[in-house]
Amino acid sequence: MTQLDGVVKPKTKRSKRFLESRAPKLTEDVKTTMIMKGGNTSQTVTQALKDIYSLKKPNAVLYKKKNITRPFEDSTSLEFFSKKTDCSLFLFGSHNKKRPNNFIFGRLFDFHVLDMIELGIEKYISLSDIKNSKCPEGTKPMLVFAGEAFDTDNDHKRLKSLFIDFFRGPTVSAVRLAGLEHVLHFTALEGKIYMRSYRCLLKKSGCRTPRIELEEIGPSFDFVLRRTHLASDDLYKLAHRQPKALKPKKKKNISHDAFGTKFGRVHMQKQDLSKLQTRKMKGLKKRRGEVVVEEQDVQAPKVAKVES
Repeated sequence: MTQLDGVVKPKTKRSKRFLESRAPKLTEDVKTTMIMKGGNTSQTVTQALKDIYSLKKPNAVLYKKKNITRPFEDSTSLEFFSKKTDCSLFLFGSHNKKRPNNFIFGRLFDFHVLDMIELGIEKYISLSDIKNSKCPEGTKPMLVFAGEAFDTDNDHKRLKSLFIDFFRGPTVSAVRLAGLEHVLHFTALEGKIYMRSYRCLLKKSGCRTPRIELEEIGPSFDFVLRRTHLASDDLYKLAHRQPKALKPKKKKNISHDAFGTKFGRVHMQKQDLSKLQTRKMKGLKKRRGEVVVEEQDVQAPKVAKVES
């Protein structure tokens, strides 16, 4: 590939396909997550990163080497790896005396850091500690959020949006009932965030609707909120802007009332009611030599409402 005046021009078909895959699209690909650890980590952080990676597979990249960086002080290395692997989400794990067992969840926009939220791990149960059968790899989870803070506090609102972006998986048009088997539950209570992972079991209930039971499969986290780096309102709005081609087109002359009833407005031409064909009867038939006095034309309304 050659670069002239800031524009990268491909030399081979392979490089052309690579640039086309990185180009903006109306419907973007599934977001990929890069998971990495800092220069100093604990056994808890290392195992927790592997468990999050197992939840995110196959849409994740796990870096096994240490990366000596501090995202809140300098995020250039994160942006470099993001551009290299085409990842828009990241999870960074570190451990030190001031902030032990530390997680940083974040996302990027145009290969620049948009949001970062730092969470401390106070209690952790790994996947291997719970001896129940696990969900298959790549299962799309159901996300449940409980707690008033997710709707009132600004930091928790942005954390909820980040968790949805991080764990929601690919966008699908339909899901079969048996495929709804993984539940991620987040609870905000007394300044802490509790993350639990369950497997949904469909039991016999004696009727058509099955009885549902939840079985914990791990991993399990008790987080505490530490530092945040949130994007400005203008940048956050720009990152959520939708292309015009994807916006639903507004249909003319169609409206809905408060109860959801659909009304259509029909524009009609002028009608001459004297020439309107009516039922044929002998009493209405014209006789020879009879002069019929023409009545004044009655015009139909130009606009009529049709209820569907």
